[in-house]
Amino acid sequence: MSVHDQAAVAVLTQVALAADGAVLGLALAYVAVRSVLKFKTTSSALHKLKNAPSVTVSDLRSVLTDDDGDNQIVIVRGVVETKANVTGGWMNHNNVLHSHESDEKAVILQRTQTCIYNEWRGFFGWTSDFRSLFRRHWKEQESLSMRTVPFVLVDGVKWPPSDYLNVNLDGSKHPLPLTTVYHNLQPITASPYTFLQAFFGHEYPVGLLDEEKILPVGKEITAVGLVNLKKEIPEMMSCKDLPFFLSNMNKDQMVTEVDFRARVLWWSGVIFGSLATGVIGYAVVRNWNKWKDWRQRRQSQRQYIQDSEAAAAEAAEDVADGDVPEGQLCVICLLRQRRSAFVPCGHLVCCPRCALSVERETSPKCPVCRQAIRNSVRIYES
Repeated sequence: MSVHDQAAVAVLTQVALAADGAVLGLALAYVAVRSVLKFKTTSSALHKLKNAPSVTVSDLRSVLTDDDGDNQIVIVRGVVETKANVTGGWMNHNNVLHSHESDEKAVILQRTQTCIYNEWRGFFGWTSDFRSLFRRHWKEQESLSMRTVPFVLVDGVKWPPSDYLNVNLDGSKHPLPLTTVYHNLQPITASPYTFLQAFFGHEYPVGLLDEEKILPVGKEITAVGLVNLKKEIPEMMSCKDLPFFLSNMNKDQMVTEVDFRARVLWWSGVIFGSLATGVIGYAVVRNWNKWKDWRQRRQSQRQYIQDSEAAAAEAAEDVADGDVPEGQLCVICLLRQRRSAFVPCGHLVCCPRCALSVERETSPKCPVCRQAIRNSVRIYES
């Protein structure tokens, strides 16, 4: 880690520990609240997955004949097939995709081209140190193209299939169980312009990654989502409350994975919540004590100012009274009359102003006997 990074980390540490750790405690509390909210969402999804019936495509209609058949969450295991091939479309050859690399038949074809950039500080160190703490030095810029054709799920045991399930991808943001058929990383040859970019601390490309992923025809997958009858044909759409839509896992594997996520989120919330409570409690106690000390100091300062003003006024009166006998002069300033006696020694050797200054010392002692004193008492003549 460079000197600049160490300085940035030190600044961030000071910010996190500001107010005796109150900022750190609030950050931990935020993480704990987020974990608890995600736990509630995950627990709800786990409950829905456990209660969802798991059927084959041929048994799906029997489930949809129930009273709550429409928009019911169902888990269906089937084989991917193009819709035109099942329904007898008149242009079957245009309703299937072919991989550019492996020439496999597919219903989803995704091509990704990723340009990988490297970020270096350069000789002048102009790259932001704080930005490098929150972002990787390796960055990527991705261009994505995806093609799909209508497809269905069928039972793979009998052909031609008598029943099928339409799969509707509209509005789905769930990951798809795609298979990688092509993966190639090509380094980019450096140019003089690349050298200038690196010299001045700018990003420069270092590699180009090409990938092709497909959902092949004939692959067995699991679909979980909302099923309803559309023109007497069952159709499945994704449910945003569930973490899966199309997956290679079966129901038991899905339940196991979601249950593991819920446990991790629960314990994360408990651990971060406990840490946040401890840190915030410590910060509250520390700041409360600091506030009380500050208030006491303020009161002491105000009392000191009042006593100083009173002592100054009395000193002015003493000076204005005229000559003071030499034996009654303050042993410190030798200007004002002795009027304050020290406790507990009882020596009457100082004026009120000098007695007050002696009291304010770190280890106040009587100027005559050098005994430790607690305070002073004003002596009035009758």
